[in-house]
Amino acid sequence: MDPAIDIGERPIDIGERRELFVDYLLIECMTDAALKLHEPVSGGVAIRLDQPWEGPANGPVTVFQHDGRYLMYYRAMTLTVGDDSGVLCVATSDDGATWVKPDFGLVERAGESATNVTVESSGTPMVMAAVWLDEGPGVPAHERIKALTSETLEGEKHTAFADPKGPKRLVVWCSADGFTFSQMARQPEIVSDLKNCFDGGNTMFWSEEEKAWVLYYRFMDGYRSMARTTSKDFTHWTDPVPMSYGETQREQFYTNNTVPYFRAPHQYVALAARFMEGRRVVTDEQAERIGLHGTRGHFYGNDCADAVLLTSRAGTTTYDRTFMESFIRPGPGAQNWVSRTNYPLTGILPCGEQQMMTFVARHYMQDTWHIERLLLRVDGFASVNAPWAGGEMLTKPLVFSGQQLEINYRTGAAGSVRVEVQDVDGLALPGYGLDDCTQIIGDEISRIVTWTDGADVAALAGREVRLRWVLRDADLFSLRFVSTASVGD
Repeated sequence: MDPAIDIGERPIDIGERRELFVDYLLIECMTDAALKLHEPVSGGVAIRLDQPWEGPANGPVTVFQHDGRYLMYYRAMTLTVGDDSGVLCVATSDDGATWVKPDFGLVERAGESATNVTVESSGTPMVMAAVWLDEGPGVPAHERIKALTSETLEGEKHTAFADPKGPKRLVVWCSADGFTFSQMARQPEIVSDLKNCFDGGNTMFWSEEEKAWVLYYRFMDGYRSMARTTSKDFTHWTDPVPMSYGETQREQFYTNNTVPYFRAPHQYVALAARFMEGRRVVTDEQAERIGLHGTRGHFYGNDCADAVLLTSRAGTTTYDRTFMESFIRPGPGAQNWVSRTNYPLTGILPCGEQQMMTFVARHYMQDTWHIERLLLRVDGFASVNAPWAGGEMLTKPLVFSGQQLEINYRTGAAGSVRVEVQDVDGLALPGYGLDDCTQIIGDEISRIVTWTDGADVAALAGREVRLRWVLRDADLFSLRFVSTASVGD
């Protein structure tokens, strides 16, 4: 089946895919129920400013797991004259909670030789770059870790304060250890003359669903926005297509951080930094009290930002804005209500069997700058939610494969979940009616639905059906039909 699900397709063939309720693709209607956005909780500070080569202009980049450890990349940028772009640094962790800044000794910085600054193969400090783990087929080990920078066609490296006008080309580096990078001989043929193109917010990955490398990058179309391009060979790329945001109000997205969700790789999740230009919250007195720095005559108290949840599906050029509300809020205190703070890192990673984690930068342009770890239930970006009084959700016509129905859910002590399998005319199929369904109460990442005669739905596989969900004080996060061998995977 084509991984790019046709939104107009009826019935929707979901096979054995896990489907998250972050959009309305599967939902026909709801009564006294609604999609609910869930806010992550703090998992504590991951790293702080504690080295002389770091500074209040540090910025977030990415985090991923490779060879049994986590790598976190960030920009270390002081306010020293000549440090306009900053340098690329890395922290490491065995568990994602406790992080260290390794002493590479590769480059001297701020009078220190034992730094965690990454370098080019020449020994030059690596500038701000978007680092990612290339899991594409046939990629040699020494090219698995890649970094994206850009340059003008005249060959000048693009920096944070360079002229943003195009045209520019994307430049790809690779590394065997994640610490020393070499410019690749085989460069992607990606050149763009879109205004402000490649100026941060670039995300590239191998999509197993599309069987292609995918790039999302920032450009200006009157707003800070995103374009998308793909490649089957990493060298030749499709013409970039600006991403659509549906009928929603346009907003400024400084970074997109789009990644395939690790439990449902056909579902792309983007924790995008929403930039509220000119929306001032802090007063002059608050800015002075928190020690807000400025640079090049720019005062960083004139804007604010948060992070929102954008989702897309493999092969499509639309971001779903199901939720206009903030996903990662600034929180209390003036420190997080300044310009260019609350920007997430690229990366959503499993954290045990029941949680996942991501990271966000806080307190931009302040000496208290840090990266915070955030925790969320697996699949728990959003849910179909019903109150104590109860509610219902009916799916569009579906076709599935597999033998059992698995759900990720939670209820209150007085709550419950039940599901009825219907034909396309809305009639309950014999043995799968609402009264036949075993009432589900609890809080589980993986629960198999059962009816009076058991859990087996194999006889219905390939048949067009609807699912009628009846919920009370409950959240339904995801569902999938599975073969017996893959339950709980």
